[in-house]
Amino acid sequence: MKNDKALTPKHLAAIKSIRNSLVHKGRTPTVRELMAALGYKSPRSAQDVLEQLAGKGIIRKRPHGDYQLVTSPDFGVLHAQTVDVPLLGTIAAGAPIFAEENLEGYIPVSTSLAKPGAQYFLLHVRGDSMVNADINDGDLVLVRQQPVAEEGQIVVALIDGEATVKEFRRGKGVMVLNPRSRNSEHKPIIVTEDFQIQGVVISAIPKLE
Repeated sequence: MKNDKALTPKHLAAIKSIRNSLVHKGRTPTVRELMAALGYKSPRSAQDVLEQLAGKGIIRKRPHGDYQLVTSPDFGVLHAQTVDVPLLGTIAAGAPIFAEENLEGYIPVSTSLAKPGAQYFLLHVRGDSMVNADINDGDLVLVRQQPVAEEGQIVVALIDGEATVKEFRRGKGVMVLNPRSRNSEHKPIIVTEDFQIQGVVISAIPKLE
């Protein structure tokens, strides 16, 4: 991380607030939310902190006005070994949604989960089609990037450019993406062409209120 030693307590508190908002809300906090989190009385003070973090290369302002977390320290928690994993937005656990890699930021993940030697990404899940696999609406999933999967693994798949998370099964001449839900509205998706596996779900991180 750039300029670790130059970070003030307010900088560190702001980074924690940004990271927590990304994990639990799927977005960076507004200036007023950050103002409240830091105990400021003026949004200008919170804006100043954001500008300072941008100057250190920790956050980056995006064209539509909000910002992304470029790098995030682990704050020495238990001296855990971590790796920064990109958070790429939301994926459907129901009907597929358009798979636009909208980088929200980077979240430190323990190397006991994101093991060295592979690439990983995080996604927010939307929908209830995987609740029987303990993947609920609003959860984060940690995904190991790979183009193939074994029978029964839960995958992130692209179908005609749209992304979904489902259980992978093989049939005769076809592949099947199964929901894991009590909701009968969710049906298996049978695929042959225009189908790509983007990765295998390693872990689900529950949504915290």
